[in-house]
Amino acid sequence: MVKERARILVVGGGYVGMYTALRLQRRLKRELDRDEVEITVVTPDPYMTYQPFLPEAAAGAISPRHVVVPLRRVLARCRVLIGEATAVDHAKRTATVTTLATEEEGTGGQRLSYDELVLAPGSVSRTLPIPGLADHGIGFKTVEEAIGLRNHVIEQMDIASSTRDPAIRDAALTFVFVGGGFAGVEALGELEDMARYAARYYHNVQPEDMKWILVEASDRILPEVGEEMGRYTVTELRRRNIDVRLHTRLESCADRVAVLSDGARFPTRTVVWTAGVKPHPVLAASDLPRNGRGRLKCTPELSVDGSTHAWAAGDAAAVPDVTAEEPGRECAPNAQHAVRQAKVLADNIVHSLRGEPLETYAHAYAGSVASLGLHKGVAHVYGRKLKGYPAWFMHRAYHLSRVPTVNRKARVLAEWTLAGLFKREIVSLGSLEHPRAEFELAAGGKPSQDPGHNPKGSS
Repeated sequence: MVKERARILVVGGGYVGMYTALRLQRRLKRELDRDEVEITVVTPDPYMTYQPFLPEAAAGAISPRHVVVPLRRVLARCRVLIGEATAVDHAKRTATVTTLATEEEGTGGQRLSYDELVLAPGSVSRTLPIPGLADHGIGFKTVEEAIGLRNHVIEQMDIASSTRDPAIRDAALTFVFVGGGFAGVEALGELEDMARYAARYYHNVQPEDMKWILVEASDRILPEVGEEMGRYTVTELRRRNIDVRLHTRLESCADRVAVLSDGARFPTRTVVWTAGVKPHPVLAASDLPRNGRGRLKCTPELSVDGSTHAWAAGDAAAVPDVTAEEPGRECAPNAQHAVRQAKVLADNIVHSLRGEPLETYAHAYAGSVASLGLHKGVAHVYGRKLKGYPAWFMHRAYHLSRVPTVNRKARVLAEWTLAGLFKREIVSLGSLEHPRAEFELAAGGKPSQDPGHNPKGSS
């Protein structure tokens, strides 16, 4: 029984936000029925994106709508508020939130009061002041970016197929990926695989005409799967004629020319930036304690250190790893920990409301799996190293088991089954990104889109 009416505010609708609210919804069912508890979820999107499936969505193996989970359906007993938390004043138990309505009204945001705060806004792309990056770079963190990149790659193949200018053709068929982590390697592997398959439908574009370049500043890629599997990944990518450049940085991509720190220059229309993430800006706009990297200082019980009634997990939180042999080590900010932390976090909020002892989060890292394209992958799980088809199969099996809701599991499995029976769908729907462009032109207006983008979706 909850001691008094409690208002729980969950900031963020990602792994931690959704799973925490979902478990609270189940654990506090009676209290919600009696109006003793109110759960509000503030999120910029009405869905949770299962990010490990973004590369397959970009390659067309999974439909974009099956990569996301609709929050209003899953969190039926919660109040889902579509907006962005811009500041948190925990001393006054208030958060400032901007929504589409407040922007229309010009009020600058509304203040939400709470009794318990779950701060889980996730992370944002970590960029550097590289000339041309803001103008020409493409991110790979959202489903919109994944589908936009797929459309873009196919459009570049259309350009190369139709132009007579060798310089334009070469730039269109050169694809530069910056960052050798999971996002960069998996996106590159899946899209190169897709483009290689798509080339059979172009009479004058061959797979060997395309240049795929992976730029990584450190001495290896995929550090999560171990040094040996990282070296295997480099060998496997290079066997596919992918140019892997270690100890190399992107210094400029102005004027559609990628300039690397090793002196190489590549005229290109595609620069994909996946070089890490940083904490969400709302953390800096709060009065909660942070560490040197900008993440919230947390206890093993997932409460914010020194702040009562404040909780955090996932990318936003620096959680002590109680299973580590080295003192002071923190849990890695990845999905594996985030999902498990959300369960403990929700349980501890319930324990706190009911005056019960709190649980300690403890989970030994199980390992990592990565896809390098269809039937190709690497894995390092519980000390075992796998590569090729077994690793790829484990990658799919693991993420199928982790994607939320039975509905999504069934739909993803059905799509994989159909993809194995029929040919890939190779089509660009770039016009979806600017659906009003053609009508604006017909009506005599100026289309609100990128100058180089064709309204029909094919440059």
